[in-house]
Amino acid sequence: MAVVASAPGKVLMTGGYLILERPNAGIVLSTNARFYAIVKPLYDEIKPDSWAWAWTDVKLTSPQLSRESSYKLSLKNLTLQCVSSSTSRNPFVEQAVQYAVAAAHATFGIDKKDVLNKLLLQGLDITILGCNDFYSYRNQIEARGLPLAPEALAALPSFTSITFNNEDANGQNCKPEVAKTGLGSSAAMTTAVVASLLHYLGVVNLSSLSKDLDIVHIIAQTAHCIAQGKVGSGFDVSSAVYGSHRYVRFSPEVLSPTQDSAKGIPLQEVIADILRGKWNHERTIFSLPPLMNLLLGEPGSGGSSTPSMVGAVKKWQKSDPQKAQETWRKLSESNLALETQFNILSKLAEEHWDAYKCVIDSCSLQKAEKWIKQATEPRQEAVVKALLGARNVMLEIRNHMRKMGEAAGVPTEPESQTQLLDTTMDMEGVLLAGVPGAGGFDAVFAVTLGNSSSNITKAWSSLNVLALLVREDPRGVSLESGDPRTKEITSAVSSIHIE
Repeated sequence: MAVVASAPGKVLMTGGYLILERPNAGIVLSTNARFYAIVKPLYDEIKPDSWAWAWTDVKLTSPQLSRESSYKLSLKNLTLQCVSSSTSRNPFVEQAVQYAVAAAHATFGIDKKDVLNKLLLQGLDITILGCNDFYSYRNQIEARGLPLAPEALAALPSFTSITFNNEDANGQNCKPEVAKTGLGSSAAMTTAVVASLLHYLGVVNLSSLSKDLDIVHIIAQTAHCIAQGKVGSGFDVSSAVYGSHRYVRFSPEVLSPTQDSAKGIPLQEVIADILRGKWNHERTIFSLPPLMNLLLGEPGSGGSSTPSMVGAVKKWQKSDPQKAQETWRKLSESNLALETQFNILSKLAEEHWDAYKCVIDSCSLQKAEKWIKQATEPRQEAVVKALLGARNVMLEIRNHMRKMGEAAGVPTEPESQTQLLDTTMDMEGVLLAGVPGAGGFDAVFAVTLGNSSSNITKAWSSLNVLALLVREDPRGVSLESGDPRTKEITSAVSSIHIE
């Protein structure tokens, strides 16, 4: 029986750089762009002599990259050995498999281990699929002479093959081999693989999401950090598991047992220690207030390297601690202020829906300087004040981020992005706009009111910005009813009208 799990990509709206240090918080929105992992047995039955086997088979398929890798999984020390000639390995999936299987060994008693071994002896057949939104198809759209509009993206078949960037003349890969949109594909992919495997092996039950999600989170964070070769803030994995929320990172020490695996300590003992560890990350429920939309645009100026930008900011922090601390404090206060304005708006929507809806509808047709005229009574005025408050705070956040970038010598909000964001914030129905996460050239986001999004996508198109199909979806990791590729076929068939 196949198990299919999916996990969402993310947009870090506030908390870029600060989120690396406790107790700073960041607001992370999960999206409708999802990564899927399909796990099923490789063989229908176990061979009679399988009790003597020390290894089982694992097959990993990535149809979009036209790649297939074969592995042997040691049933004794739970490590994977690649046995196919495939030169390109996927460390995220490899670590996800090892740690998920180790977690099953660490949590099951003797009685269940027999069942687990039988399941593993049937082999693991794993397929990974990422929604088109994770990847940039801008080049294909431009090559076909199509307009830079979401309609062109929507016309692509789901899970379209991904083109690799060409190497340059020296054979050096200048760009990453696959152009991405910055939605956190590796975190979503790792989480989907961990979740589907843990469900398949009976460690968690994804259909009744309770404390089981915490196990998925711990295993996915561990696998992702090991594959990355460093302990990051973990907000991307956290949103892939739990959906949209306000996040404060875990203490990196909780992952120190992973260093023991290098000393030859069995993986199941390492993961048992990690599962017992003091995971002190914090998350508070958060999502955009009603009638607000998240919009993402790809400016097409080439991606930025987040790790090198983070490195430069850390270096600046050390060289000028006083200035850095002051900028940090101001940024932190502004981030908190934005969150407060959003919470006020959500509360106003809950308590005075008619006044709230009326203001959002009328402001969605106007530029911000005319919003205050839309309020005809005190409740409506409260809504407009909170909208303008959120807007002004976002301008402060952008200002602090720019200053930090200038001091550290990194393009947190490059000149071209500043012009684009200012133009965007001057459009009808735009609440705010910014550069997500660490900043750079990757993407821009806007939060729009009511039905104003379509006008903004058209305006972006004329500015050479491709609006993506991504929207906020506060759901985290989910168990799916079947292979997403067959779902696409079914929905396409059901939409055919027979005259």
